[in-house]
Amino acid sequence: MSKRAKIILAIVAILFAAVLVWFAKKNKKNVVEYETEKPFKTTIVKKTVATGKVVPLEEVEIKPQIAGIVDRILVEEGQVVKAGDLIATVRVVPNVEALNSANNEIKNAQLSYENAKTQFDRNRSLFEKGVISRQEFENSELSFNNAKQRLSNAKSNMDIVKRGTTAGLGNAANTNIRATSSGMIVEIPVKRGYQVIQSNSFNAGTTIATIADMNKMIFEGKVDESEVGKLVRGTKLQVSLGAIEDKKFPAILNFIAPKGTEEAGAVQFKIKADVTLDDSNFIRAGYSANADIVLEKKDDVLAIKEALLRFDKKTEKPYVEIKKEDGKFEKKELELGISDGVNIEVKSGVTTTDEIKIWNKASKDKKDEEKDN
Repeated sequence: MSKRAKIILAIVAILFAAVLVWFAKKNKKNVVEYETEKPFKTTIVKKTVATGKVVPLEEVEIKPQIAGIVDRILVEEGQVVKAGDLIATVRVVPNVEALNSANNEIKNAQLSYENAKTQFDRNRSLFEKGVISRQEFENSELSFNNAKQRLSNAKSNMDIVKRGTTAGLGNAANTNIRATSSGMIVEIPVKRGYQVIQSNSFNAGTTIATIADMNKMIFEGKVDESEVGKLVRGTKLQVSLGAIEDKKFPAILNFIAPKGTEEAGAVQFKIKADVTLDDSNFIRAGYSANADIVLEKKDDVLAIKEALLRFDKKTEKPYVEIKKEDGKFEKKELELGISDGVNIEVKSGVTTTDEIKIWNKASKDKKDEEKDN
């Protein structure tokens, strides 16, 4: 073989080797290095948040006992009143039919009275002359007194139809609207000149004012059906108000509705809790509020971050990968407990010395390569 042929063959061999090296480098994958974390001991608290509002424990609606027009309102919203205080007065607008009936009743009673009086005067004169007996005289006297009373009643009825009250009733006048309990006036939905309807067996009546004890407030909220079964009366809550920042009020759960209501496809159950107030903040009725409710709490339990978990596609069982001595990772199935959304309890499967793979955290070289590509 000539010298020239040898040189060409050597060049071809070198080029072939270079190509092989180039392909080897291109197809070679960097070894992915994963960071690890160890399980740890911690306290896990599982909570839920109930949205709602803060309202007075007791609210009393004051309603009139007679229909009419509001003549005067003597209080303002926010004013504190005592039971029996005058709140408003109502001016009666007479009903034409009732007025006509009362007027006819007076006329009939007047005729009966005059007739009974005539008979009584005549019988009294005859009794004094000894013409009639005492029994007959007393009967005529009784008839006269009854007629007199009926006339008085008819006139009183006329006063009630016209003015809503009559002489002799004193503080029981229907036109005077008084507070039936002590507290703060939180709402006056009517104004002077409004027409109101009395409360009776067939009608709730028009509300003149609402009185509430602002020193006794409760939280009213709703929880989902998936969590209501874990609630018990007496559970402690922390209530935060939208109107008061960085402040939480302690509360105790005292009511869980036995029946839920469907809202937007989910069943919600009403709850109530007694809120403990302080003197530094005035809580107004209707403040929007959120209540933090502890559903379950475990102290000093073995836990890992939920981000470390994976689930088997076939069995759907949770697992993690544990680093072995040779640097490789081994799959370990876990038995899990409660979670707070960040950390989750591990009942079995790992120990505090195990190193658990942190997913999707490759080495720097791998990231740089992916960036270049």
